[in-house]
Amino acid sequence: MKNNNFETISDAYQLVSGAKIKGKQQDEIFELGTYDALKRGYTLYPLEHGIKYNDFSVIVSERELKNNFLIEGTKVNAAIAA
Repeated sequence: MKNNNFETISDAYQLVSGAKIKGKQQDEIFELGTYDALKRGYTLYPLEHGIKYNDFSVIVSERELKNNFLIEGTKVNAAIAA
């Protein structure tokens, strides 16, 4: 995926299950899972060539997502920018 498809996470409302997430420093792509209230974080699943790997996941807090990750831009945002 190209870097220009990703934008900064500015609001928690962008964090919906199934969204594509990319680290700012690395090129790995993740798929955002559900929020786990007991662990106080979102589940990230690695995504490679369009395949989601459910056997490995990482829990990341909302603050860490906002500071260290980018989210794939939506078609609505792309239409507004055009």
